[in-house]
Amino acid sequence: MILSNTSIASALDAGLLVIDPRPPGPGSTDSAGRYNTTSIDLTLGEMLRIPARGLSLIIDPRAGDTAATLSTLYQPQPIDPVQGYRLDPGPDRLVLGATREYVALPRPPDVPDADPEQPALAARVEGKSTLARYGLLVHFTAPTIHANFAGTITLEIMNLGSAPITLYQDMPICQLIIEQVHGDPIQATSRFQGQTDPAGAI
Repeated sequence: MILSNTSIASALDAGLLVIDPRPPGPGSTDSAGRYNTTSIDLTLGEMLRIPARGLSLIIDPRAGDTAATLSTLYQPQPIDPVQGYRLDPGPDRLVLGATREYVALPRPPDVPDADPEQPALAARVEGKSTLARYGLLVHFTAPTIHANFAGTITLEIMNLGSAPITLYQDMPICQLIIEQVHGDPIQATSRFQGQTDPAGAI
């Protein structure tokens, strides 16, 4: 079941969903359109990781530390607070970004004062229609945010349009859709748990 905007706000109040910094509630005068009827917008953080130049290597997904490999492949690139970052078109221009917001989906038994029998929450990240019409892709086959995840959300950003697109800090970049989980999930290990860098937990 997908949560409505009012149910998202209730989950934030109850601590079953954490978004830090927390946006104003739906319908408030300063919410700045962050809520749709069944989603909440997240914004782009202040750093990207862009492809490092001059590398010649073959990636073996079976071996090594993913975050370390990505840190080699993609170098940090702060987004200029005024001019932004120009993302040129092309499938070879993939950059990694992250939401400014830290998101957590704790299990109800781990939340003080929460009813341990109520469903846990999971989420998925999706693009925004306006940006998609310009050709901006913000996730590449990996929209799922699992129950009990905590961290910033990595975005795989690509410009598939016909013109350069400027990315800015704090621009609404994606939307988070929250869903209930049936059954109490057993914790699974994740190499991305606690991440605050687009490359993962380094």
